[in-house]
Amino acid sequence: MNLQALDLMLGQKGTVNPKELSPLALAYIGDAVYEMLVRTTVLTGGNAPVNRLHKTARDMVNAKAQAEFYFRVAEELTEEEAAVFRRGRNAKSYTTPKNADLMDYRHATGVEAVFGYLYLDGKMERAIDLFRLGMAELIEK
Repeated sequence: MNLQALDLMLGQKGTVNPKELSPLALAYIGDAVYEMLVRTTVLTGGNAPVNRLHKTARDMVNAKAQAEFYFRVAEELTEEEAAVFRRGRNAKSYTTPKNADLMDYRHATGVEAVFGYLYLDGKMERAIDLFRLGMAELIEK
């Protein structure tokens, strides 16, 4: 284990080069980054019972919601981000979605890959900007 990788938590560029990772590895960490952003957003919406917080977050993190997120931000992605998205979307996963449409699942994997890429590349501010853009309508409700 490399504890220097924890510098990422401080917003510093880490020792992991995201360009060298598989799209599914990017999606693996991107899933956690996206979930953290969602949970933080839900929590700052006000104090509520934990099961209500969880339900709200779950509704924002599922494959369908992430696919919809992609279509709200697609035009705003840089060429590099769009390439990472395509790699993630097209990656051959050996798991099949249980409660999601296959295309939604693939789009969600692409979104997670973008968030993982940005996080590992030390571009958390860009990840937050994309998140705000994609969630603006939902957050206002």
